[in-house]
Amino acid sequence: MTMDADTIAAAATPPGTGGIGIVRISGEETERIARSVLGSLPEPRTATYGSFSDGNGRTIDAGLALYFPAPVSFTGESVLELHGHGGPTVIALLVDAVVGLGARHAQPGEFSLRAFQNDKLDLVQAEAIADLIGSGTAQAARAALRSLSGAFSTAVEALAEQMVRLRMHVEAAIDFPEEEIDFLSDDKLLSRLAECSAAFEVLMDETRQGRVLRDGYQIVIVGKPNAGKSSLLNRLSGEDTAIVTEIAGTTRDILREQIDVDGLSVELVDTAGLRDDPSRVEEEGIKRARKALENADAVLWIQDASDSGSARSDEKLPDDVPVKIVRNKIDLTNEPAGASPDGAINLSAKTGSGIESLREAIREMAGYENLGEGAFTARRRHLDALTRAKVHFQKGRKALEESKAGELLAEELRLGHQALGEITGAISSDDLLGKIFSEFCIGK
Repeated sequence: MTMDADTIAAAATPPGTGGIGIVRISGEETERIARSVLGSLPEPRTATYGSFSDGNGRTIDAGLALYFPAPVSFTGESVLELHGHGGPTVIALLVDAVVGLGARHAQPGEFSLRAFQNDKLDLVQAEAIADLIGSGTAQAARAALRSLSGAFSTAVEALAEQMVRLRMHVEAAIDFPEEEIDFLSDDKLLSRLAECSAAFEVLMDETRQGRVLRDGYQIVIVGKPNAGKSSLLNRLSGEDTAIVTEIAGTTRDILREQIDVDGLSVELVDTAGLRDDPSRVEEEGIKRARKALENADAVLWIQDASDSGSARSDEKLPDDVPVKIVRNKIDLTNEPAGASPDGAINLSAKTGSGIESLREAIREMAGYENLGEGAFTARRRHLDALTRAKVHFQKGRKALEESKAGELLAEELRLGHQALGEITGAISSDDLLGKIFSEFCIGK
């Protein structure tokens, strides 16, 4: 174990007033601090009621104490949790008392960092703690829990093991050239290469799914004034968030609403109608609409199906962002609801007809498929590392197939294995760890 000399302490519950507040302590001085605060060391893993005192013997609060001796604890160090009343003043006094007894204030994510350093969690599992806390949908929460339980790590490690076996096979053949093994005619090697390639594709797809599930998906709703953008926002969200009138240009500012699309957290951004010669206030809204487009994952361009002149015209939209045309107000034109032959979605925000087709289109644009209990959360860095590993694998495979260069294949497999190690933290740098754990809240 890599035990830090400092004992750390922090509130493990969010700031504010609540029924219960928890102060967490971890480190070598935990037992001594427990005796000072509680009068005695509680029984391990047993909720013990008592008074909480400062270093001068003054009672601060009363509640439950939970003691977890090292190494059987979350951090791998001795841990004490004090469960008292949730007033911010009480919690602050309790933290100050513990710090006064020799602990120091914990940094963001430091408890989880120590758990990682002491091999209680790998890096993916540590990140999953933050993902679980910040999950926006029930599906995202379940997926984060699967990552925390090790599902993603197990999949990465299984792929890494395949690459190690491939490398062993290749290097054994290189070390014994007298066997005159023909790499291209070695069915066992070719079969393993094909299996590894297929495993990469499966894990890449699952990781993309996990990333969009964790990060969510932002869709900006744009179009000309009075096309029904705000009505569509209200219909999709199930709330009367936006003001809807027959007067064009009602929306002057950015409106945001979070919705759940089959487990995917989608942020809808309603914007001012895009047109020439707007009023001064409306002009500012149009500027903000165009600014919102810069950060969009996708765009819904809303057209009034009853207005032949409502096409997108020459409005400039981001080149690298998918755009879905939505023809609204089909209740006025009697057009069939759903996907049309040209790829647009026909619907009525007023009646709800065609909305399910739009939700399906959103899933397709996001590349999202509800994997149910098989889903896990992932991050951009995971996908980047997996992509680099795949590139090394493909480069080595190509060198073998085109030049029978077994040495190059072995080296690329080594580099690919290193890239996979970055995902779980088997290979990591201090800069990477600092960046990851700094995103955690204090007390976690």
